[in-house]
Amino acid sequence: MAQKPSIPKGTRDFSPAEMARRNYIFNTIKEAFRLFGYHQIETPAMENLSTLMGKYGEEGDKLLFKILNSGDYLKGVEDAELGERNPVKLTNKISEKGLRYDLTVPFARFVVQYRGELQMPFKRYQMQPVWRADRPQKGRYREFYQCDADVVGSDSLNNEIELLSLLDFVFARLKVRVAIKLNNRKVLAGIAEVIGAPDKLVDITVAIDKIDKIGIDNVNAELMEKGLSGEQVARLRPVLELEGDNASKLEKMEAFLADSPTGLLGIAELREVLGGFDDLGHQCEADLDFSLARGLNYYTGTIIEVKALDVQIGSITGGGRYDNLTGVFGMPGLSGVGISFGADRIYDVLNQLDLYPSEVSSAVKVMFVNFGKAEAKAAMSMIGRLRREGISAQLYPDEAKMKKQMAFANAEKIPFVAIIGESELEQGKVMLKDMQAGTQELVDVDGLIERLK
Repeated sequence: MAQKPSIPKGTRDFSPAEMARRNYIFNTIKEAFRLFGYHQIETPAMENLSTLMGKYGEEGDKLLFKILNSGDYLKGVEDAELGERNPVKLTNKISEKGLRYDLTVPFARFVVQYRGELQMPFKRYQMQPVWRADRPQKGRYREFYQCDADVVGSDSLNNEIELLSLLDFVFARLKVRVAIKLNNRKVLAGIAEVIGAPDKLVDITVAIDKIDKIGIDNVNAELMEKGLSGEQVARLRPVLELEGDNASKLEKMEAFLADSPTGLLGIAELREVLGGFDDLGHQCEADLDFSLARGLNYYTGTIIEVKALDVQIGSITGGGRYDNLTGVFGMPGLSGVGISFGADRIYDVLNQLDLYPSEVSSAVKVMFVNFGKAEAKAAMSMIGRLRREGISAQLYPDEAKMKKQMAFANAEKIPFVAIIGESELEQGKVMLKDMQAGTQELVDVDGLIERLK
């Protein structure tokens, strides 16, 4: 008995109807990128592991999909090394490439590799799949699309303000109510200094990044496991539970960080970014969240995360400033800031809230009924004219019963059906049926185009 076909866990197939919905999201985001002046690039699905490793922290490195070397990938591996079962040591010998974990690190590699050809500051967008060897669960996949926008070659906080405006623009168009959460890596560094644990910054950010998933008590337990004292954890807790509006949060945190120049610089940057965003005006919420860490080691300034307000799901967009990322590729001192839309989670949100326009579900505007060769020939001529006018149209391929053809149009959610029978053929006209209203009208080709447009 043949094995039933399947796909790997954490991946998905998409039907034509699902792709129509996904393309609505992609097209909305792509149009926003274009309007905001970003240029599109693409990078390979796989990168050298030397490019990827060490850029996402220890936990991120574990989630990289490694690709076995071509041919005899065990060549050069001793039997004793196999017996040791040391995965890190073995991986270095049998795998030189990996699937990209995100689009930001490949972008940094791209900037360094083509720096002589790029005009700085360089604004790029990229919409491609990424892969993570994570445990699949609701809203978390092993293969998913990211839609990134980044600016490199500029230190100005105007870039952060513009990216926040871009987020507000996209989610307003998608009609998704969201809250943009903001923090600053310098503030987190200042917190670590003030509680007397500057060397534990990475451990602190990795732990508090899980606060929404495991709760503050479990975060505190993890911090103590990482070497923080009970007193240090106690001093940190009020910071993570800070409440009030943005202005009061800034004042309280400024007082807490009074002895940390780094932390105070982070507060000043947050004030400027929030103030600039408020001056532009926005529909979405913008909230300071000092527990926001986004456990990626390359962030150095502003940290951004977007949450949907009407659906229980993880963050649907994230990003931040990464001043030092290109330095690991031999190009120090180049500042960058970017955001990444989680298209798959946005897709899940729109599905749950049913926020798609009605026309998204239909790929075809009008279907011509097939009554025979002469009628089909006339229909094909009209279809060619419609397509040249930018109107999607098709002919039912077979000469079948009218009931069957109409049932097909209904199933495909085609809004209009065009009928060319003997009388219509003689007049050079077509009977256009509105499938939703149930009305019919006799029109010529020009009238058909005007009606469908």
